[in-house]
Amino acid sequence: MTSPTFDSVQVGDALPPLQLPAVTRTALALFAGASGDHNPIHIDTDVARRAGMPDVFAQGMLGMAWLGRVLTGWAPQGRLRRFDARFQGITHLGNAMRCSGTVAEKLEHEGERCVRIELQSANQFGQTKIVGEALVALP
Repeated sequence: MTSPTFDSVQVGDALPPLQLPAVTRTALALFAGASGDHNPIHIDTDVARRAGMPDVFAQGMLGMAWLGRVLTGWAPQGRLRRFDARFQGITHLGNAMRCSGTVAEKLEHEGERCVRIELQSANQFGQTKIVGEALVALP
């Protein structure tokens, strides 16, 4: 895929979405190991239930990493200038997440031509779990 340029993108353009398989315990354990986030609420069912949850659930930063994959699948990582996210719901086991992005604005920022990307992740039921925004410099 060719990297986007400032002149080739328009407000409203969709980035290629990322469709993920259902969240599994294995995925949560692997992310815990890779990230160093060993909070037991994400990997120990007994701890999650004592906290009032039906079971373990995905780490928020795992969901943000998935949104980051949408961005870096579209433009090189070195072009990312800002990336923010707001967690709006819990990503439970069995949720199959779809992560997407849309060009919301074209602007100049600190002497660079950039686009502002609005990001979202939602499960198979259409429930939004994370919304975010990124600023990407384009040649």
